Amino acid sequence: MTKKTLGPQTMLYPMPALLIGADVDGKPNFMAASWSGIACTEPPMLTVAFQPQRHTLKGVKKNRTFSVNIPSVAQMKETDYTGIFSGSKEPDKTAIAGFEVFYGATNGAPMIAQCPVNLECTVVITLELGSHDLIVGQIREVHASEDVLDADGKVDPAKVDPLIFTVPDRSYRRMGEVVGKAFKVGAELKKG
Repeated sequence: MTKKTLGPQTMLYPMPALLIGADVDGKPNFMAASWSGIACTEPPMLTVAFQPQRHTLKGVKKNRTFSVNIPSVAQMKETDYTGIFSGSKEPDKTAIAGFEVFYGATNGAPMIAQCPVNLECTVVITLELGSHDLIVGQIREVHASEDVLDADGKVDPAKVDPLIFTVPDRSYRRMGEVVGKAFKVGAELKKG
């Protein structure tokens, strides 16, 4: 198999399209982000990368709390809108997107009721890395809409229908089909 070098780029697939929430100047604000990932199981933690000038980051740093809202494909336009327009210039951004905001136990972490899954987080550490600040947050609570739960009360990713972002085409996509069972299919190699 022939390979071609492309130089250092942010080519990691898939990237989730997320809505990050924080109270900024006393108002709920949300921004689109896709540079995020799970960082730790116990305690549960994740990372989100922010450009330092982002309006939402101002609220995250001040309140030391934030939310990660997982939009479905049906919320693509609202998600894209929050990435195009800054809350510093669009004071009614949350209303224009039609977000119904709710809060959990963590003050300063507004969440979007329409999103099927919401993660309430507190800031553990901030790393200034260059073009982005990386926030490591501890997940304090998970809120899930009942209609995305399976019979055992667990989140069913197919019912969430999470929005995915890809580069370099800068497109939104939908999660695909199940192709195998993790922690099982690889064992077939050992049988032979």
